[in-house]
Amino acid sequence: MDADVPRINSLRPPEKPSFNFPSDEEIPIFPSMASTSETVPPQTKGASTPNQPLPESSKLALIRFVSGEFAKAVKSLPAGKQGFDFTVGKPLNTELLDRAVATRGAAVNSGDNVQITQLEFRAHEIVVDLNGGGRGKHHWRDHLQIGIGGSYPTMQSTQETGPPGLQPGMGSTIFLEWNKFVPDMTPEELKHILSPFLNFQNERSASVHWIDTLPPEMKKAIQERRPVVGMDREEVVAAIGKPDHKVRERDSEGNDIEDWIYGQPPSKTIFVRFTVDHVTKIEQFPQ
Repeated sequence: MDADVPRINSLRPPEKPSFNFPSDEEIPIFPSMASTSETVPPQTKGASTPNQPLPESSKLALIRFVSGEFAKAVKSLPAGKQGFDFTVGKPLNTELLDRAVATRGAAVNSGDNVQITQLEFRAHEIVVDLNGGGRGKHHWRDHLQIGIGGSYPTMQSTQETGPPGLQPGMGSTIFLEWNKFVPDMTPEELKHILSPFLNFQNERSASVHWIDTLPPEMKKAIQERRPVVGMDREEVVAAIGKPDHKVRERDSEGNDIEDWIYGQPPSKTIFVRFTVDHVTKIEQFPQ
């Protein structure tokens, strides 16, 4: 039997070591949160799906939070409608950029304060206009009028003149290009893509500041992405984007009215009517 005693003892769990705590020492009951946060990194959920094409909701977010933003030019940028082509994901070819500036002149100089005045979305490109862009906006359709029943509504392709000093054709244009398609992205990701050309740090945010100045009911409607009576054109664009079609005419009292049409019948279609500068009527078909 004595020979079995060592084997039995080996099957017993080892005795827990005993500790002697000084009488004046505090014993922590809960684990240290500092050490836990260092060993377990917080999980973050991606706001975009870069393997998918850019959806309409993300386009609206880019228009709301990037178009209109101010920045400082990191590089001089060329004038002219050719602008500058930049393939996203590849290093900036500074030699090619400098050659374009030397050939066509500088619309924006390094260190200048600039504003993004328009974003245009294409299948493989995002076109970024700075200070009005280098492309003119004139088109033969700008002056097309169609008379129906004695009235003369103008089918919209209006000239966007921009604020003073930011006239179309007087600034510069950057063509951001992707090989397959324009992927989904957040406003901050687009700003990062533009970082070889523009520095957004320490510059005032035009879009956020503008939305914060709106009345609460207008701000809420924009956040909920719905138009409401009383909005101006800028607020409607911020809420539901640019329309598919515009029709201008005069009412029986001689007031300028403009209908913004979203969608195409018989599918869901929204009609937003402006009288002079503000929304006076909203209709949706089918109800």
